[in-house]
Amino acid sequence: MTIARVASFAFAGIEAMPVEVQVQIAAGLPAFLVVGLADKAVAESRERVRAALAGLGLSLPPKRVLVNLAPADIAKEGSHLDLPIALAVLAAMDVLPREELAGYAALGELALDGGINPVAGVLPAALGASARELGLICPAEQGGEAAWAGRIEVLAAPDLLALMNHFRGVQVLTPPVPPVPDDTPWRGPCLSEVKGQESAKRALEIAAAGGHNLLMIGPPGAGKSMLAARLPGLLPDLGPAEALEVSLVHSIAGLLREGRLVTRPPFREPHHSASQAALIGGGNRARPGEISLAHHGVLFLDEWPEFPRPALEALRQPMETGRATISRANHHVTYPARFQCIAAMNPCRCGYLGDAPRECGRAPRCGEDYQQRLSGPLLDRIDLAIEVVPVPPAELSRAPSGETTAVVAARIAAARERQRARYGAEGPRCNAAAEGGALERGLQADAEARTLAEQAAERLRLSARGFTRTLRVARTIADLDGSATVRRPHVAEALAFRHRGGARVTAGAGSEAGRRAGA
Repeated sequence: MTIARVASFAFAGIEAMPVEVQVQIAAGLPAFLVVGLADKAVAESRERVRAALAGLGLSLPPKRVLVNLAPADIAKEGSHLDLPIALAVLAAMDVLPREELAGYAALGELALDGGINPVAGVLPAALGASARELGLICPAEQGGEAAWAGRIEVLAAPDLLALMNHFRGVQVLTPPVPPVPDDTPWRGPCLSEVKGQESAKRALEIAAAGGHNLLMIGPPGAGKSMLAARLPGLLPDLGPAEALEVSLVHSIAGLLREGRLVTRPPFREPHHSASQAALIGGGNRARPGEISLAHHGVLFLDEWPEFPRPALEALRQPMETGRATISRANHHVTYPARFQCIAAMNPCRCGYLGDAPRECGRAPRCGEDYQQRLSGPLLDRIDLAIEVVPVPPAELSRAPSGETTAVVAARIAAARERQRARYGAEGPRCNAAAEGGALERGLQADAEARTLAEQAAERLRLSARGFTRTLRVARTIADLDGSATVRRPHVAEALAFRHRGGARVTAGAGSEAGRRAGA
């Protein structure tokens, strides 16, 4: 009695773990059993496989059909195992040649009529198949996505019948090609549409140039969301390695559209009602959260204090390490999460703290209570804090247009290029990720700048993390200035945008502290 085998994958984070689908047809009472730590979606594949074979005019033999998913101690989740199970059953029935199937891995969801529907994780599966020197069988709609893996044979079939005809030599499936990357220039809102707000636009430019976290504080309608919406246009395209990392996460989440790699930094803006699992990742299948979907991009958190407190506190570790680890009783899943956090908030619940005619009767206590929803350690991870003040109507109607997104983006691209040249291909991708020896080598601060930074850290009671982040911002300001050396004015400007995590969250107070330190 022989066993038919077809290779497939299970996913742990963005890693494709090899799974072997083994099928044995033996004498006994008619049954179709699936074993090997399968979840409900995999267990239900029995009925989909049975219906798909019936649609082709085939039926299971009146015997005991046993499907084993090896290794049996790894959880198997998702409907992508439908196709390898069906192929292994057909091989066990001697409908398909076992020797040829041994050279392929397969994944795909079966429709009741035998069609092959798209599934998540085709790109990491293709890379996993390439590492094992196997070809890949996948849904026709995702052939282009699989083709990004390089020199592997990809069979992108629209249905099970096409696959059977291909292996019989009756039909030849055309090899897919990677889709052309989307190089459409940025067509979103332009920075020139923002009237006034020069300090806020300067902070936005610094944040984009160095990948720094930014907090905007101001009353409703002051322009916080408007500024954040213009940030994606300022960011440079992702490099090849970054595009692959981001695309792997989006493939696992089923968000890779038309098989195109993600070449622009992602911009995610979850609603403040998002749960901790939605924000960080998790759930029954440990899916990537918003912070991982924003990997190498921007996570915009509007109405920041309104997010659930556990979700906010769970941001602390990923903001520091650049990864999100989801722990389960029997396994751990890690997703990359090197994101840039852009947060916006009102100064208080009513939103008008400091505006005497409009603030509520609980001021200033309402502001203190509202801002205490954000813990000191979380605020300490913010590099720049700015106060977004409403622009008077006269200025809104008469102020000339400022610099366009293209002009500012060119300066940011030049600053990012200086950072890449300084840290090298194996180093951090931007100043915000520089730490340890890389930061020390790249800082190149003169004596006056170091003295100012040290004195300000003492007077403002900056933590070690806050001191390091201030130096990173100063390095970015120097890059925008085209300076190889960090000088005193660069440190002074970085301090002006720095707030003290344990103090009241107002950019004005931080700016005043920076001016006192630079005096």
